[in-house]
Amino acid sequence: MIASDIAKITGGRLYGSPGLPVTGLLTDSRQVTYTGGLAFVAIRGRNHDGHKFIPRLYGRGIKIFIAENLPEQMTGFTETAFILVKSSVKALQDIASYRRHQFRGMVIAVTGSAGKTVVKEWLADIMGSFTSVIRSPKSFNSQVGVPLSVWKLDEQYNTGIFEAGISQPGEMKRLRDIIDPDIGVITNIGDAHGENFSSPEEKASEKLVLFEKCRKIIYCMDYPVLDKLIRKEKKFSGKEIVSWSFQNKNAVFKVSRSEIPGGKTALKITSATAEYDLSVPFTDRASVENACTVAVTCLAVLVPDAVIRTGLATLTAVAMRMEIKSGINGCSLIEDYYNSDPGSLGMAIEYLVSKSGSRKALILSDFIQSGRDESELYGEVARLVSNAGIEKFIGIGEVIMRNGRLFPAGSRFYRTTGDFILHFPFREFSNETILLKGARIFEFEKIGMLLEKQVHQTLLEINLDNISHNLNTFRQHLNKGTRIMAMIKAFAYGAGPTEIALLLEYHGIDYLAVAFADEGVSLREAGVSLPVVVMNPEESAFGLMIKYNLEPELYSLSLLGKFGEAASRHGAFQFPVHIKIDSGMHRLGFMPEETDMLISEIRKSSSIKVASVFSHLAASEDPALDSFTRKQATLFESVSGRIRDSIGYSFLRHILNSAGIVRFPEFQFEMVRPGIGIYGVNGPDGLDLKPAGRYVTRISQLKLIPPGEPVGYGCTDVSGLERLIAILPVGYADGLDRKLGRQRGSFFIAGRRVPIIGNICMDMCMADVTGLEVSEGDEAEIFGRHIKVEEVAAWCDTIPYEVLTSIPSRVKRVFYRE
Repeated sequence: MIASDIAKITGGRLYGSPGLPVTGLLTDSRQVTYTGGLAFVAIRGRNHDGHKFIPRLYGRGIKIFIAENLPEQMTGFTETAFILVKSSVKALQDIASYRRHQFRGMVIAVTGSAGKTVVKEWLADIMGSFTSVIRSPKSFNSQVGVPLSVWKLDEQYNTGIFEAGISQPGEMKRLRDIIDPDIGVITNIGDAHGENFSSPEEKASEKLVLFEKCRKIIYCMDYPVLDKLIRKEKKFSGKEIVSWSFQNKNAVFKVSRSEIPGGKTALKITSATAEYDLSVPFTDRASVENACTVAVTCLAVLVPDAVIRTGLATLTAVAMRMEIKSGINGCSLIEDYYNSDPGSLGMAIEYLVSKSGSRKALILSDFIQSGRDESELYGEVARLVSNAGIEKFIGIGEVIMRNGRLFPAGSRFYRTTGDFILHFPFREFSNETILLKGARIFEFEKIGMLLEKQVHQTLLEINLDNISHNLNTFRQHLNKGTRIMAMIKAFAYGAGPTEIALLLEYHGIDYLAVAFADEGVSLREAGVSLPVVVMNPEESAFGLMIKYNLEPELYSLSLLGKFGEAASRHGAFQFPVHIKIDSGMHRLGFMPEETDMLISEIRKSSSIKVASVFSHLAASEDPALDSFTRKQATLFESVSGRIRDSIGYSFLRHILNSAGIVRFPEFQFEMVRPGIGIYGVNGPDGLDLKPAGRYVTRISQLKLIPPGEPVGYGCTDVSGLERLIAILPVGYADGLDRKLGRQRGSFFIAGRRVPIIGNICMDMCMADVTGLEVSEGDEAEIFGRHIKVEEVAAWCDTIPYEVLTSIPSRVKRVFYRE
């Protein structure tokens, strides 16, 4: 396919070179794995505009752009193809639809309210063990995710399995035209994403639009809404309906189940002509139901019985998110186990490449599938590795080892996971991002355990999607053109600054602010290029700040003079600085009466230039002190205006924090400074913020304590009743305040809040779980979805800032996207 073909398919107007080959599509500017043949689709959203990344991507070597408008200056672009379209999203969908209709294999579409990702993953795992399958990665089920997935279809695959999700009426028709499935699978109809539908019937009807052209529909009859629509609507009358049920004798496949030892469930699936005895390694209803849907789908598309039986028996829980974990020797670890096909590898490598600022390593197992010539398959993988610039490649498995000559020089190969663990010097991994990508039988979790920095069961999980949501929520309250400086000081309020900074940079904020210079240096070494303000600059770090282009906050005449001298010594000219005014909080800052002297010093120095003038509100969240807040803002406006008029040039002004953005929009000036609100904490009333942090641990041991027996140091907790207590590996050395002990604080365990009993120890604490069905290893939430960090702070007579920043670095941070 070449650029002129894309123009024809999309109805776009071509500017530039018509013959440039198109071999890949890109919508995320961070995920550039190679540039030859890559076309960037510039999508404009409510809070994001891909068009602004075109010059940067051109500088990185991309030559083909699908866009809704051309760059203002076209003269700088040579040997390029611009395809001008009315809608970039529709163009992407049209391209994917064209690719789908060139495909001659079988296409299966999966939808439903819940379980569709799990069903798609399990179905692809089982079918992929005997035929070549491509699947949509994780939950790529949206108006953009689906076409990016379908684009990967080509003749090397026999089957494509794609997930489709919707959130409002009218969306499914567009996805249907892209996927055009031969086989339709619907998991269930529930409450998820139902807010835009008037009834379950409307939502079910919209989802079933996906199957209007397919030849076979697979569903569970135990959902009456689905059953009625599928059996009664005329548009489905000519299709083969494959139903299954636990209850209804009229189903094509009738299923009975019973729990068996070892946490497993036995399934007996009966049709008019056959009976199948199967088992799955789960007992919960959702997993068993999803497994039944997978089994019936496999039977309906004639997967061999033995393949189904083995596949179901070895199913594993699907990781619904791709996590980034701290690893040994300063490494970061991306784990993507059990999803091993070339299509998903491409997506995982794109995610790896988006983690800028470190070297990249890939540990990859054999692909467990047939239907491909192995030298062709691994040659394709080798080219992908080379194009992505992966510095360290390790292959595990006899087949990939046999084709090792195809891979870059220096690649290493091992026959088994055990061989790799036994012989590879793990000390060689240092300050790099490592992607683990393996088929289930290779048990890459063993490698993950060795590469993880620690096996401490206490984790701080950070949901990057929620941070994006919160940032965009604040943006909705800003005037057009108002800039954002995000506060990520104090280890990003406990979350860990590097991943947060890279995410915020991607979302197009204007400044970052850190507490000390070394935090800024770490960001620069991680690849962050945004302007970074150091709020507490120390004289000893001036040289380092100038070297790494870190901009100081200056709050006194002496500091201003010393930094100006340091900048001059280092040959800096008009180095950007940020002037802090004390408007009434009386912490750091120039007093209003010092304004004339401040202006004089600024005008004398050629080595510095004022980038911004700012102040700090003392009580923006307190309505009782609104008059004081307005007094601060008015004073700040007056002082900053005098400075601007006297030095002869403009600069940015900012005074609003998270609460101030919503409560005092008239004082936005040119920039605002959201802080802890970005993490979904302490948000103003009525603001739809989502908590980004979740602090969790797991039960180490359970004990039955007789009546009258004490628990913990000091024997302070005694009960007249028999109690079941859980011992958890988290204590005051992990930031768990000792005030939470003696039943003042709670954990959330097994669906219920339970009291923390006894005195909290350095590394452990105890909780009363009497009456709950719990097991060792079960999760306990300290704060997150069920217990807000604000509640924990109240129990401790403190504020959320202290709770978050008290979590030490020994607690592993896990970043993820849903």
